[in-house]
Amino acid sequence: MKHLSFKGLAPLQARLHSQWRGSRAQQLWRAWLNELQALLPASVRKRLLGQVHERLIDWPLTDALEARHDERLVLVVPASMMLVQTLLLPTAAVRDLHNVIGFELDKYTPYPREQLQYCARVIGKQGALAEVLLVAVLRERLQPALDACKAQGLTLHAVDGRDAHGRRLGVDLLPAGQQPPRPRRARLSRYLALVCCALLVSCMVLWLNARTAMVDAMRSSVDEQRTQVQAVQNLRRELINTQGAARYLAQQKAAQPTLSSVLVDLTGCLGADTWVEQLEIADGGGVSLSGQSARASALITRMKDCKTLSDAQFQGIIQPDAQTGKERFSLRAHVRKETADAP
Repeated sequence: MKHLSFKGLAPLQARLHSQWRGSRAQQLWRAWLNELQALLPASVRKRLLGQVHERLIDWPLTDALEARHDERLVLVVPASMMLVQTLLLPTAAVRDLHNVIGFELDKYTPYPREQLQYCARVIGKQGALAEVLLVAVLRERLQPALDACKAQGLTLHAVDGRDAHGRRLGVDLLPAGQQPPRPRRARLSRYLALVCCALLVSCMVLWLNARTAMVDAMRSSVDEQRTQVQAVQNLRRELINTQGAARYLAQQKAAQPTLSSVLVDLTGCLGADTWVEQLEIADGGGVSLSGQSARASALITRMKDCKTLSDAQFQGIIQPDAQTGKERFSLRAHVRKETADAP
């Protein structure tokens, strides 16, 4: 069952590989890998990659060749074996260039698709059109060259071609099924891709951590500001209460007569035959006084004429004093509150 599943994926793998070979994405991928490899130290690069040199082999072969393990062999076929055309295609065709060329290959060549090994790559743009280089070779002419290389024990990594001026076309016409097995050291690109993915995930995690830390800092700042606002509101409330209490005390104080006015008024009301031995004015407005008078029983009547005192009453009984011949008394009264427009 496992063998059948792998066999069923083979056509899809071959199709993807054919689309990948010679594409713009492959060129960008190789350029990016070369940039990454150039950043590695020389010792690390030598250990991982080794010294792999590209060696060009022109067809037809002239002498017996021997390949070394550190060489990448590329067979270069002459322009007489190939069909080379420059096409102008819509830009949308670049997304699936290999299949688009394959469907219309009989329009550009006199041979059907099954008899050709072809490769296409974008070489430029002209407005809304893409300039595509199409290189095709007959399989029956390419296969003898591949068999000859195999007979000499040469393992080809690519098949390129030359134009009429002898310059390389920069394509790969090697069939997908004849690709050499990738050596262990040549898998550095896969490792680099995995490292890049890991770095990308790490960057995303670090970004999320930074955003989380920022949100936590903002939340802490908001909580601190909320605490400060609550403290300010409490202080404002205490200030309002203090101002209200101070205003009430000021009103109460303004409503009560002054001590000097009470003394002056009390002196006039008691008369010259009375003196006060003890006088006490409480905060609530209560007044207690005691002393001696020639007619202590008439003090209540006199106290009614006081403008600053009211509700005068004896406290205790009136007792005669044998030494002075006067009557000792004790009174209790209340201080009258003045109105707002009182002097």
